[in-house]
Amino acid sequence: MFTIRKTTEEDLPAILVIYAYARQFMAETGNPNQWINGYPTRENIVSDIEEGNSYVCLDGEGEIVGTFYFKIGEEPTYARIYEGEWLDHAPYGVVHRIASSGKQKGIAVYCLDWCFRQCGNVRVDTHRENRVMQSILQKMGYARCGIIYLQSGAERIAFQKKG
Repeated sequence: MFTIRKTTEEDLPAILVIYAYARQFMAETGNPNQWINGYPTRENIVSDIEEGNSYVCLDGEGEIVGTFYFKIGEEPTYARIYEGEWLDHAPYGVVHRIASSGKQKGIAVYCLDWCFRQCGNVRVDTHRENRVMQSILQKMGYARCGIIYLQSGAERIAFQKKG
């Protein structure tokens, strides 16, 4: 149905379209403040590609229908959590900037499941207003662990799922 592979620079135009769609979708579903001022930028994506942490999700026809950042390793903004605690302190994977083209259902679930299969312990954060993502995470068995703060000082709700 879907396949995941590392992003290449040739994928940039398709990814930028997906992120533009995602910003519009979030604004229309009550979350206009999460990805503002063109975030994630082309530079963010190129950096993710260069680090080897950017992935795309392809449909059966080979079209890019989703994108995300995934890395197994420490996330600096997860070092301190407030109003709760992480489920454990074992090594974990982190997911950021997950988005779909909106052309098919189940893309985010597929991508998150793929990430979980890579290491069995995944952390992710999302904006307080991103009810869609919170619902997906809760349906997939992610536990709400507390609040983290990004380097910018912006608050995010932190989730974790472990096997």
